[in-house]
Amino acid sequence: MVTSLAYVVGGLLVLLVCGDFLVRGSVALAKRLRIPALFIGLTIVAFGTSAPELVIGIQAALAEPEAIGIAVGNVVGSNIANVLLVLGVPALIFPILADQPLIRRNMVMMVGATILFMFFAWDLSITLTEGVTLFALISLYLLYTGFRASRASDSDFTSEEVEEVEQMSGLPKTGFGIGVLIAIAVIGLPWGAHFSVVGGQDLAIRMGVAPSIIGLSVIAIGTSLPELATSLVAAMHRHSAVAIGNVIGSNLFNLLAIMGFTTMVAVPANGTPIPIDPEFLSFELWVLLGTALLILPYALFRGRIGRVSGILFLLAYVAFITILFNSGDMAASMIQ
Repeated sequence: MVTSLAYVVGGLLVLLVCGDFLVRGSVALAKRLRIPALFIGLTIVAFGTSAPELVIGIQAALAEPEAIGIAVGNVVGSNIANVLLVLGVPALIFPILADQPLIRRNMVMMVGATILFMFFAWDLSITLTEGVTLFALISLYLLYTGFRASRASDSDFTSEEVEEVEQMSGLPKTGFGIGVLIAIAVIGLPWGAHFSVVGGQDLAIRMGVAPSIIGLSVIAIGTSLPELATSLVAAMHRHSAVAIGNVIGSNLFNLLAIMGFTTMVAVPANGTPIPIDPEFLSFELWVLLGTALLILPYALFRGRIGRVSGILFLLAYVAFITILFNSGDMAASMIQ
């Protein structure tokens, strides 16, 4: 079990480092090509920070059939962790204000994407058509956002995306440096995903739980670490409003871009739709919807996620993980 856990942790570390390299290399390249900072923040940074979820999803979907639960579990688990963990921890340091421009629209879109994903998963599979639909929606969203960014005034958009790009440190200055960072990321991301998936499969076997539970918990927490780190830094600088925007954007990308692209790659390769664990219908998908609806009032009424809310969020996440593993142990004992 120690070896399996080392594979998972080591793979996640490789994913986090290479994901950071990909973001920095891509941002440096975009700046070199004189692409506007706002567009970089809304697209390149968003895709780059979701790279760990993407490569894990594809790796798991193309691996043994038993590993597919890791792919779906990682998306669902990451979204749950983003709300309860990534918002809960920073709220203990400094209140999170949901007062960003356009946050209501993006929040409604995230809830809509969550409901659509649940609808697609309700027949216990995600088909190629459904995957294409998910990816088409995120593409339309990015095109619309880019169009709005090019025509609207600065006041119509938050400044966080621009500041995140402009203040990003450690960017390579030369074309060679940019190429090295991107090359390391492109090579390292699949390897990190491979070790995480293999280790996650073996860990699930040794613990007597389904691979989806490992995806929902250990791997989901690992792939949510970049968002958590960003939110913690923002909270320490008393600029925690950026946290809720990051969570909404990350969750939207996970459901539409990551799940959509993973399905588009895996279904033609495997010849079958991506299966959904029946247990998801009775618990995990409802928790996913519940966490999305949990932050909806904060966004609609520009509320504040304070310390009390942060504590409740963290307690809810601990309860979720506890129930998850207890139900996994019960299922394993019934099978035995």
